[in-house]
Amino acid sequence: MVDTVKPAGTSEEVKPRSVRVVLMALMIAMLLAMLDNMIIGTAMPTIVGELHGLEHLSWVVTAYTLATAASTPIWGKLGDMYGRKGSFLTSIVIFLIGSVLSGMAQSMGQLIGFRAIQGLGAGGLMVGVMAIIGDLIPPRERGKYQGMMAGVMALAMIGGPLVGGTITDHWGWRWSFYINLPLGAVALAMVTAVLHLPKKRAQGKIDYLGAALLTIAITSTVLVTTWGGNEYTWGSVEILGLIAVGVLSTAAFLYAETKAAEPVMPLHIFRSRNFTLMSVIGFLVGFAMFGGVLYLPLFQQSVQGASATNSGLLLLPMLLSMMVVSLIAGRVTTSSGKYKMFPIAGGALMVVGMFLLATMDTDTTRLVSGLYMAVLGAGLGFLMQITMLVAQNSVEMKDMGVASSSATLFRTLGGSFGVALMGSLFSARVTDTMTERLGPEAAQASGGAQLDAASLAKLPEAVRDAYQHAVAAGTHSAFLLGAAIAVLGFAAAWFVKEVPLRGAGPAAPAGSAEGDKTAPAAQESLAH
Repeated sequence: MVDTVKPAGTSEEVKPRSVRVVLMALMIAMLLAMLDNMIIGTAMPTIVGELHGLEHLSWVVTAYTLATAASTPIWGKLGDMYGRKGSFLTSIVIFLIGSVLSGMAQSMGQLIGFRAIQGLGAGGLMVGVMAIIGDLIPPRERGKYQGMMAGVMALAMIGGPLVGGTITDHWGWRWSFYINLPLGAVALAMVTAVLHLPKKRAQGKIDYLGAALLTIAITSTVLVTTWGGNEYTWGSVEILGLIAVGVLSTAAFLYAETKAAEPVMPLHIFRSRNFTLMSVIGFLVGFAMFGGVLYLPLFQQSVQGASATNSGLLLLPMLLSMMVVSLIAGRVTTSSGKYKMFPIAGGALMVVGMFLLATMDTDTTRLVSGLYMAVLGAGLGFLMQITMLVAQNSVEMKDMGVASSSATLFRTLGGSFGVALMGSLFSARVTDTMTERLGPEAAQASGGAQLDAASLAKLPEAVRDAYQHAVAAGTHSAFLLGAAIAVLGFAAAWFVKEVPLRGAGPAAPAGSAEGDKTAPAAQESLAH
């Protein structure tokens, strides 16, 4: 019989075996959230072919992303107010309901709506995982488990496209959604059986006004980054209107949070310098990572002739490097309690990696591009988990949920901005290069689509050569922007203050955390 797990700070000692069992359940839930988009991306051509509605294709992804981003802070606050376990289990159930309904969809409209339900659950999955880990494992000990989280991310990014292609080819696209059910059932059973956290019942009311304003602000931001330069030009009435709505709703949200009894995102957590810096760095990490994941396979398929079927494997050098470095950084953090060097090193490697990727052209070999990806992966490995760890270490236990959700939200928004801005630069450069080489009419006829290796092979040699040079030029511009953004992360890392991590290591002096008076209470609540 596996012992149930008690949170850090209780009178009972947390047994390593129990922690590993709960972490396994949490990693399965994390895999659910991360694997879904990777699998669905591969199945989308088949889905569109059966349900039709190609013009609504982008909304299948946008609805999920919007619901995830908008619900993330709300799930974090609900966990803080009413208990982490209940809100986490609820998010899993909602995600699975959305998965079943999506698999049963008979039209694109239904699929978009059901994907939004799925996204609502997904918002609670990632936050629940991070916040429960924050409750169970003191920051000083958390580093040793970082490799597991990095490994899950690598597994999702590598295995997702492969699994999605296999399922779609042999079982049909609906099983791309149904595959979530057995994984979700295992996670539900394991969490229910072995995770025991204190039950909470908050006296205050839910901040409905703040939640609504935050949802409007996030929705406007995500739509601007999704539609800008694609559906609408950046100077269009629609985009400018969304920007105005976003700015006004953000201002109204900030004002409302100063008046709310139980704010959905307490602004006092940003008084901690480290928390604010980790939010900024997390945003920039999302910008670099999601941009890299999107444009690296595109470059290798279009320019280097790699197969789209194995697109996940193209990211292997970056993901393996990220996993190994994250594991090493976690072990060093656990043994020494030191961590400031990792954001600095990660920021520097991210700048170098992005700049190296920006130098790729039509003559770059797969070996060379793989080495460049490994450099970027090492930078991300130093940053991915450290940013969450330091953010959680900077707040009191009562704010663990909102701290985790805020850090997750900033990373998500960073990814949205990264994909949008890098995408705009990429598309503009591809169009310009095709026009230079083939003329306006030929460029319009052949350069508008993203072509895979098989389609490229059918093009006339002159057109194929022009398209490959255009994609190389586009990725150069995109990664150059990524390098410039990464410089900001490197600069921000130097201002991080090395506050002793709470936990099983030597106790930090009371009140040492940045003088913000949150440390003593958090220190006491986590001390063994």
